[in-house]
Amino acid sequence: MKANLRMDAVLVQAVIAGALSFAHLHDIADAAGQHGWKAWAYPISVDLLLVAAWRRLRTTGPSRLAWCWFLVALTASLGANVATAGFLDLANTPAWLRFLVAGWPALAFMGGTLLAHAPRPGSDPSATVPAESTPAPAAQSASLEREETPAPAPTPAALPAAVPVPAALLDHAQKVATAHRTATGAPIDAETLRARLGVAPQLADAIASQLT
Repeated sequence: MKANLRMDAVLVQAVIAGALSFAHLHDIADAAGQHGWKAWAYPISVDLLLVAAWRRLRTTGPSRLAWCWFLVALTASLGANVATAGFLDLANTPAWLRFLVAGWPALAFMGGTLLAHAPRPGSDPSATVPAESTPAPAAQSASLEREETPAPAPTPAALPAAVPVPAALLDHAQKVATAHRTATGAPIDAETLRARLGVAPQLADAIASQLT
């Protein structure tokens, strides 16, 4: 019973605060030259922007975008409440206030658009793990079977043929090997020979096996 009473009191308080704020915004807009239905549209615009920013904060967490537009809408609402308390002469509305009221629709539209269409945290498609990265159970089973089954030893017929070495390249490699032995006192290895000649590893091995 107490919980129901407390909830009812909160709702009544919210309705009173909303109605007063709504009326103050209407009076400010009317005093700034926005008469008729336009004066009633201003408080609706302010309240909708305030609700949209608050909803963004509640659903996606704190962000600069949501806090920025929440404070803009809150400032507009509080400013209207204070201005109608006698701090401004509404009979002689200052030019800066008319300027702010006239520019509010464009500002509110931009804020609502950014809140509605800005990317939300965790919505980056590039962060999604592709389905292909996780193998299917059948593929995992086939992979395990291949790993458990020993591969047959290659037959002599399956071995790659010897890499042919051009005579000119072999002569040049012999000179490189002789210079290396003179400088270091040790025969040149296949890796050093491959780096000196700039050839493929298979060709370097074939050349090294033919050097004297």
